[in-house]
Amino acid sequence: MMRFDVLTIFPEMFRGPFDVSVLKRAVEAGLITIRVHDIRDFATDRHHTTDDYPFGGGAGMVMKAPPIFDAVTYVREEARREGWSGNADVIALTPVGRPFHQRIAQELAKREHLILICGHYEGIDERVHEHLVTEEISIGDYVLTGGELPAMVLVDAVARLVPGVLGAPESLAEESISSGLLEYPQYTRPATYRGWRVPSVLLSGNHQAIARWRRAMALQRTYWRRPDLLLRAVLARSDADPLSEMVVLPEVQ
Repeated sequence: MMRFDVLTIFPEMFRGPFDVSVLKRAVEAGLITIRVHDIRDFATDRHHTTDDYPFGGGAGMVMKAPPIFDAVTYVREEARREGWSGNADVIALTPVGRPFHQRIAQELAKREHLILICGHYEGIDERVHEHLVTEEISIGDYVLTGGELPAMVLVDAVARLVPGVLGAPESLAEESISSGLLEYPQYTRPATYRGWRVPSVLLSGNHQAIARWRRAMALQRTYWRRPDLLLRAVLARSDADPLSEMVVLPEVQ
């Protein structure tokens, strides 16, 4: 079982994504726990202020440290009261974090408890990063209005790796990216549509030939669309032939 606590100033954003499909079933089955907390509840002034002007001047606002520290303290104490160990990892969703990918998701899925901090404005007081956060993660090199969407992405990517959340364990092993390669093309009925036929090998019943075709197609798709993935993919000696057919060597002058 795994627990996620999300700290945000816009808790209403999470009412839909966590209440449907795979995540909803996983929560109902007791495989994961997801709690969303309003950081404003931990602000001590009457206006529940969670941001202030940056020291040194500049545009925008900065999220204050005290409400975030108090929110994390509350979540850890609540988790201990409910029987969790209290050894939570605190993750800040921030553009300065390491780029999120499947191996990080697999790594995080082995943890017991994740606390996610959704940043906003010009960022979070650096003291949160220095003295509270244990991991900083970015979901891409682009700018969003806040950390809520990245938090949803992280929870979805990690939760589906928790044992039991997906019905078929083999789906995890074969799906795109998990193997280090993009997934091979998929087809379903009808076998012919508008004159376009499904590759005959998939209709042959020859499982070894199908496996070879799927591997070759995964290698081909990865080479042409995401060659960077090949640098860290786990390749077999038998992959040399499909790869050699795709690599275009420069002509000797």
